[in-house]
Amino acid sequence: MNKWIIVFLCLAFAKASLAQESENIKLPVVRNFEASYLYGTILEHNPDIAHLITDHPSGVMLRYNRKTYGEKEWESRYNYPDWGITAVYQDLKNLYLGEVYSAYGHYNFYFFNRNLELSLGTGLAYINRPFDPVTNARNNAYGSRITSSTYLLVDYKRENIYRGIGFQAGFTIVHYSNANVKAPNNSTNSWLFNVGLNYSLGYDKAPAYKKWEKTPYSEKISFNAVARIGVNESDVRGSGQYPFYTFSFYADKRIGFKSSLHAGTEVMISEFLKEYRDYQANSYPENGITGDENFQRVGVFIGHELHLGKTSVVTQFGYYVYRQIEFETSNYNRIGLQRRFNEHVFASLTLKSHGAAAEGVSLGIGYRL
Repeated sequence: MNKWIIVFLCLAFAKASLAQESENIKLPVVRNFEASYLYGTILEHNPDIAHLITDHPSGVMLRYNRKTYGEKEWESRYNYPDWGITAVYQDLKNLYLGEVYSAYGHYNFYFFNRNLELSLGTGLAYINRPFDPVTNARNNAYGSRITSSTYLLVDYKRENIYRGIGFQAGFTIVHYSNANVKAPNNSTNSWLFNVGLNYSLGYDKAPAYKKWEKTPYSEKISFNAVARIGVNESDVRGSGQYPFYTFSFYADKRIGFKSSLHAGTEVMISEFLKEYRDYQANSYPENGITGDENFQRVGVFIGHELHLGKTSVVTQFGYYVYRQIEFETSNYNRIGLQRRFNEHVFASLTLKSHGAAAEGVSLGIGYRL
C-alpha cells in the first residue's frame, strides 16, 4: 500500500510542477509533438549487472511539448524553454530485465539559435519482469515493479521545415532505479541514439518572443523548515521496508533571478538503519556493531536552488556530524524538485544518495519565513 501511495503522490507532484498559471496565458498556444526511435546499449556502471547486458536495447519515445514565448519573465531569462510530458517504451533485450514503460515530466532548453536541445525529464517506470527470488532471481537490477526514472536528452532539432513538420536526432541516457525502496537495486543506465519527426500544432500562429529587461534581483535571507518522509530498505535483500523521516532547517539567500544558496542542518530518523544495526550485530559481530548504537543521524549541508518560475531544482551536499552506525560514506547529496504554492508554503520531491548509491526518495512539505 505504501508503494502505491508514493506513486500517486509522485504523479500528483509532477503534474503540479508542470502546471502553468492558465489565467496569465495571453499569447497563442503552440504545441509540438515528437516521435523518436531508440537504439543503443546498457552501460556496465556496476560489474554486478554484467550478466544482464546481452544485446542492444531498443524502444520508442513520444513527447508533448508546450512552447513558451516569454509571457512570464523566467521564460525569457531561460531562452524560452518548453515544458511537457514524455512516454517511453524500452525493450531491454534481456530475458531477465524484460520491458519497461515509463512516463515523465520534462523541460527543454535551447542553445545555438535553438537548434541544439537539452532536455531533462523525471518520472516513474513500470518494470514487467522485476526481481523475484523464485522466478527471476538473476534480475538484481530492479527489486520492484515501480521505479523512479530520469533521462537526459541532447538533440539537433529543426522545427517547421515544411508545414509544421520537422525532425530531431541525438542521444539519450535513461536511468531506472527504485531509489532503494526495495532491494535489490543495482539499477541500469541505457545509452540510446534517437531519431524521429516532430510536428508543431499552431505553428502558423506562433507569436514573436517577448523580451524582458534584465534588472538586478535579490532577496533578504529567509529561513525554512522542511519535513520529509519516505520508505526504503537496506542493501540486505529481504530485510524489509521501513519509513524514514527527515527534519531540515536552513537559511536561503536569493542571489539573483535564477539562483539561491542554502545552508542548514537536519535530523534523519531512518528505521531501516535500526534493522540493519540488529542484523549486523547478530550476524557479523566482528564488524564492531553491538546493537546498542543510536540509528538517528544529524547532518549539516550547503546547497543551491535553480528557479524556474514557481518550480525549482534543488541540489544539496551534506556531511554527517553525528552518526553511530557507519552506513555508506560520511558525505551525502540530495537532488530534486521543489514547487512553491504561495509565498510561504512549498512541496518537494527529492532523492538522497551517497555519491551514486541511492538511499531513498522523499516527499516533503516546507514553510519559508
